[in-house]
Amino acid sequence: MTRVTIVGGGYGGITLAKALDEVAEVTLVEQKDSFVNHAAALRAAVDRQWADKIFMPYDRLLLRGRVVQGTVLGVTGTTVQVSGLGAIGADHLVLATGTAYPFPAKHLDSSSVVARARIERTHANLEQATRVLVAGAGDVGIELVGEITSAFPGIAVTLLESGEEILPAKDYEPGLRAAIAAQLAERGVEFITGDKLASLPPVDPGVLSPFRVMTKGGRRIEADMWFRAYGASAATGFLGADYDDIRRYDGTIRVDEHLRVIGHPGVWAIGDITDVRETKRADAARAHAAVVADNIRSLLAGQEPTATYTPLPEHVILPLGPDGGASQVLDGGRRVVLGPEETSRFKGEDLYLGLISAQLGLDH
Repeated sequence: MTRVTIVGGGYGGITLAKALDEVAEVTLVEQKDSFVNHAAALRAAVDRQWADKIFMPYDRLLLRGRVVQGTVLGVTGTTVQVSGLGAIGADHLVLATGTAYPFPAKHLDSSSVVARARIERTHANLEQATRVLVAGAGDVGIELVGEITSAFPGIAVTLLESGEEILPAKDYEPGLRAAIAAQLAERGVEFITGDKLASLPPVDPGVLSPFRVMTKGGRRIEADMWFRAYGASAATGFLGADYDDIRRYDGTIRVDEHLRVIGHPGVWAIGDITDVRETKRADAARAHAAVVADNIRSLLAGQEPTATYTPLPEHVILPLGPDGGASQVLDGGRRVVLGPEETSRFKGEDLYLGLISAQLGLDH
């Protein structure tokens, strides 16, 4: 059978692996020992009931293919070098390694035991904290503040953003920003916009240790803990110099409309590492996977790939804990801002746990 190797077992990787399991010899290479539902990672940091839920086994994902744990050290053509396993060759290689992002939004530890221990330490520290600084008021920073203020209403939170408004550099409706700002203001969150830290706090994120820092604008901030909610980077460091011509400044790599990697026959890319200009979201990664699955199936049938990917207009679901938040969605081609009740129903209640459990074969 045609061999397909998928590097990265995140939202896009598992969707593609499952879609091709019946028609190809699929190998999914993943550095972590468990799937991590990062959509719920921020909830896990404040709620012990979620700390175990975000880690799910890969055992039931594939009926025919295999999931192997290891770190990809390099790529030559459609062959990958994997730590502890050596070379894994394929007819088609799909890169789906996503982005690296600061804890607690992303877990980079290979061991779920280590990741759980870090979550527990953070939760124990939050139980004792009275003042928390969150640097970065993009999607992640907003959602993190929402989780902290929901679980620990006694904590005074300062949200620092270098842009002139929260959720900067995004094509969001003013009503979305207004709804989020109003809800966080009700929770006593202090907003500082148009300013940034003069230097990073002298303590690791998530660690309880009171500190004082200055902003470049001359403001002094005091807190017991802090979190960094900025600095996403595409996880493409394993790609060698032959990818330099198509690697952009942010680490993403160029793909065509079929999601083939430019200049690299037999190589495809999906999810956050592509240079598709859209917000990096789980639903986008799954949509990429559907396109590549269709195209590889076409090639297996002796046909040319015809499925293409077109980004949807910007949309977002931003829960502020289980019961708050706001969303920008499409309704008949029109962008509409929805409030806490709808946002909770879309994502805030289960943070896609049911959907991912079904994909991984864990719902029966």
